[in-house]
Amino acid sequence: MQARQLSFAHGAIWLVEGLRLWRRNPALLTFASFTYLLLIVLVSSLPLLGQPVAFLIMPALSLGVVNTCRAIDEGRKAGPEILFSGFKQNLPALVTVGGIYLVGNLLVLASTSLFDGGLLVKLMSGAVQLDPEADEVPGLATSLIAATLLSTPVVMAYWFAPVLSGWYAVSAPKAMFFSFVSCLRNWRPFLAFAITMMLFYGLLPGVVIGILGLISPFLSTLVLLLLPMLLVPVLFASFYINIRDVFGIDLRDDAPDDEQQAG
Repeated sequence: MQARQLSFAHGAIWLVEGLRLWRRNPALLTFASFTYLLLIVLVSSLPLLGQPVAFLIMPALSLGVVNTCRAIDEGRKAGPEILFSGFKQNLPALVTVGGIYLVGNLLVLASTSLFDGGLLVKLMSGAVQLDPEADEVPGLATSLIAATLLSTPVVMAYWFAPVLSGWYAVSAPKAMFFSFVSCLRNWRPFLAFAITMMLFYGLLPGVVIGILGLISPFLSTLVLLLLPMLLVPVLFASFYINIRDVFGIDLRDDAPDDEQQAG
């Protein structure tokens, strides 16, 4: 397990490779992606403990999506149950990863109070609602920028951590440290990946829907409704591709035994 340092250009092809992976089994990958999102939303909506529990199970569920992508990449047969295979792979460490990720996000959110007097915290918790007629909310823009900057290292620490804990039995703190370092070493391809995502998920859908709207409003509406069925699973597949490329995974020889059984 050693992270490779990739070039800037390498990150630009992750979405393309994700699209190719999706085309190999669109039904399974679409099911895994949307079921993951649905479960996180449903658990988060539970009163009192819903959101903390969602953070705790998120690493295991996300590992299940990665296992789904890996099974497709290897050409192995897999059913919907593979989404829950992450719960069989070093679950205590995965739950700890989720707990650390939760604490990190809470600290980031709390730190924004230095810029807006706690307004963002109240907005996120639903304690107050933003006035749509207000021209400007003092400190809110600054706190949003601060939250973005401060949350970046937290996301970097989480990015590869579920895979490192689940596949390689690495402890949660070590997995998050290695994840942060791996992302830092590969900031160039991740920058290219971010630019590619902005073009693919921001500019391209708008252009396509705009052109279709000139031809047929009904057709543009239909495509608008169906587009997430492509964009969401391709995004998840591209996450798997960057994991595979950064760690140079040998698809057939490197899979942990419990993952092979889950597939």
